[in-house]
Amino acid sequence: MKKLMILTTILMALGISTACADNDKPIAVTQLPQKAQLFIKTHFPKEKVALAKLERDFLETRYEVVFTNGSKVEFLKDGEWKEVECKYSTVPTAIIPAQIASYVSQNYPDTQIVQIDRDKRDYEVKLTNRLELTFDLNFNLIDIDD
Repeated sequence: MKKLMILTTILMALGISTACADNDKPIAVTQLPQKAQLFIKTHFPKEKVALAKLERDFLETRYEVVFTNGSKVEFLKDGEWKEVECKYSTVPTAIIPAQIASYVSQNYPDTQIVQIDRDKRDYEVKLTNRLELTFDLNFNLIDIDD
């Protein structure tokens, strides 16, 4: 009986956390953190926002902005950018760390960066030739995927 009670409690907790995990909510651009609003104005001044949304997962809050040209930017709770994906254009050069931009221009001169993602451990960039380069936080190349 005791095992059944513990199992029931665990299953209920998992059910509640799963129900709360997918909590996306459309928001106005003015509801984004100030840093995110400034980022959009600075790096995507001519783009129109198709959708801005607040994404709440079990342990974190993020924001996603989708532009009418298909580009997307994901922001952390504090408004710092986490990922920039440009489907039909290239990532604005001011976003790309100089060391990464230099490496790409020297080693892949005929390509452009179409996606950049950063987290606590590394930067990942995707090039127009579909290569994905991973750099550590000191901007040393640590992986190449094709």
